[in-house]
Amino acid sequence: MLKGKHILLGITGSIAAYKAAVLCRLLKTAGAEVQVVMTPLAKQFITPLTMATLSKNPILVEFFDPENGAWNSHVALGEWADCFLIAPATANTLAKMAHGIADNLLLTTYLSSRAPVVVAPAMDLDMFAHATTQRNLAELRRTGVHIIEPADGELASGLAGKGRMAEPAQIAAFVDALLDEKKKSLQGKRFIVTAGATIEAIDPVRYISNHSSGKMGYAIAGELAARGAEVLLVSGRTALPAPAGVTRYDVLSAEEMYQAVVKAFDTADGAVMCAAVADYTPEHYTDHKLKKDDGGLVIRLQRTKDIAAELGRRKAGRILVGFALETDNEEAHAQEKLRRKQFDFVVLNSLRDAGAGFRGDTNKVTFIDAAGSEALPLLTKGEVAQRIADKIERLIQK
Repeated sequence: MLKGKHILLGITGSIAAYKAAVLCRLLKTAGAEVQVVMTPLAKQFITPLTMATLSKNPILVEFFDPENGAWNSHVALGEWADCFLIAPATANTLAKMAHGIADNLLLTTYLSSRAPVVVAPAMDLDMFAHATTQRNLAELRRTGVHIIEPADGELASGLAGKGRMAEPAQIAAFVDALLDEKKKSLQGKRFIVTAGATIEAIDPVRYISNHSSGKMGYAIAGELAARGAEVLLVSGRTALPAPAGVTRYDVLSAEEMYQAVVKAFDTADGAVMCAAVADYTPEHYTDHKLKKDDGGLVIRLQRTKDIAAELGRRKAGRILVGFALETDNEEAHAQEKLRRKQFDFVVLNSLRDAGAGFRGDTNKVTFIDAAGSEALPLLTKGEVAQRIADKIERLIQK
């Protein structure tokens, strides 16, 4: 879908600049026209000759060509672009963008561009986590800049954590979805998606949890965002990076997830409840490690708050989708859950189905709604996410 699109690729001074070569090649292969604008420091990480060869266009760095005085117009660049993609985007560049500082060609072009702007941050984990960087990212989101969340992984510093630039294929796919207006069927809608496993602490060392990897919920969040929805992903513990275009809010316990989801639901058009939320939590948390002895250990549990049921009570015409993972009498349990929690439909998993359930990349589900049931074949979790988004679209159009 990028054929004929004009992509202005901005490169800043990060070790991740080497990925810009792969990204440029992917964009060109998809049929896009690519022009590259680099900050002066970016030339220390990847040469203009490399990017000129891949983009088939001269590389722009300075405001004018020192050889002949020809002016590189940031206004013309901004008007040419269908999308201004900055990858990698350093903490320094993000800060300047957030505060309107225009001290190089890339930044003046950003302030002149009327096209959608996408940034893929890349920096060390402490820099990314710093409150100042997070404030700058929040300000850019507020002004309409699309943020492709960095991944967790090994960093140039030798540390491991969140700050590694998203992979070129993920970035290219995000730009493709952004510019494909046919996919914007959920434009203007806001959805909450819950995903991953909650953790209920017993003591500072031990906790109660489950085997959820978060893959299904993350696939749903990514699919809804690709169709134009504004998505808040409230995530329990998982090793997955946030999907492109999705705002992730991390929680640990069922109580934390309850507070985050209920608060966000007031301004949402719907929610997809995919997280594996603990039904019980210890009555008492011990602030020191429980020591073992020769006898048994009894831990008294109490019910957690039912997040889905609370949203059902507040529903007021909004869309609410639930998940049910069962081991027996599957459809009967799912139908009961549909009624009790006022879901529009339930996505039923059975652990008895091969290829379904926790951790894997496939799933076999049945949609349960007031009209009956629809069993789907074994699909990838991405394909299941597409079917769920399709069903949500049909509900919106009613």
